[in-house]
Amino acid sequence: MNKVGVAYMLWLGGLFGVSGLHRLYNGEKVTGVLWLGTFGLFGFGQLLDLILIPKMVEVHNARLAEKYNPLLENNPVALKIEQVKSTKFVGVKSPKLFDSTLTQQQATITLLKAAETNGGNLSVTQGVMATGLSFQQVEALLNEMLKSGYVEISNHPETGIVLYEFKEL
Repeated sequence: MNKVGVAYMLWLGGLFGVSGLHRLYNGEKVTGVLWLGTFGLFGFGQLLDLILIPKMVEVHNARLAEKYNPLLENNPVALKIEQVKSTKFVGVKSPKLFDSTLTQQQATITLLKAAETNGGNLSVTQGVMATGLSFQQVEALLNEMLKSGYVEISNHPETGIVLYEFKEL
């Protein structure tokens, strides 16, 4: 889609002897070449175009829309800008951190019991197995405990798996 501001910038080329660029930009090939050859119809056409440029751009954009809209409407894969802007986040809900059947406190206690049975260390996978929550939920819980100072992070000496160490257990 053409812009009126760009067309006016190209019109300024007429001040330097290159008239008609704005017409070529808007798809007016015949008159654009005529303007180039006659210095904008000896300046009169160039001056008249100052008033006509907005309508010229509007007509050109309407021609483009008429030409390409059927292609967009018949193509199910084509994304329209309006669709992306208006419906991108419609109906998207933020994920719940915790399952409704298990409260945050219950999940924390379950993680602590699982860590106690594993010698004070717990991996995310072990936490998932103990609580039944998702990996993201367990990791969020463990990171919250890490920020609070209840847990420290280390790696398993042989496998390198990230372990959350409960020093008080």
